[in-house]
Amino acid sequence: MTYTQKEDVLAARSGEKDAFIRLMRDMERPLYRMARSMLRSDDECDDAVQETMLKAFRNIHTLREPNYFQTWIFRILINECHNIARKGARVVVTDEWSNLPARTDEYERIDVQQAVYQLPEPQRLVIAMHYFQDMPIQQIADVLELSAEAVKTRLHRARKTLMDWLSDEPGRGTRYETR
Repeated sequence: MTYTQKEDVLAARSGEKDAFIRLMRDMERPLYRMARSMLRSDDECDDAVQETMLKAFRNIHTLREPNYFQTWIFRILINECHNIARKGARVVVTDEWSNLPARTDEYERIDVQQAVYQLPEPQRLVIAMHYFQDMPIQQIADVLELSAEAVKTRLHRARKTLMDWLSDEPGRGTRYETR
């Protein structure tokens, strides 16, 4: 967290609306990208982000430690995404791979995307946070209320599963279903 962001969190906590607006401008894209990794439609993502910002505004005074602002707001977002998913939407990972530097051709990247769609939600979440949001392991652990070891285990299992599915070895790379 930058010093300016910490100052804005403190100011927003004490009721300064402009400071809160600055915080939300900084967080809007990361929040949307995270929502997009969990929900299937743009409308659902917009709803999740909007509801997250509203809840953050109403409850920022309860944030005890300004250094944990990002962890706090991502936890709110994840809860909102789960609420939306429970209301009938199914949870899938979407086209976040376009933000990553491509080392493969388009067809291989599509295979990777399809494989990521098939990961269980706990693994998709840690992949999205670690690779799409560049969150360190400990921050992911804080957001998901897990130990750092549990996060590392989920990342390891997700990478192993993806490697198995996408391997060039005969009989591999075809175990996942296309939705």
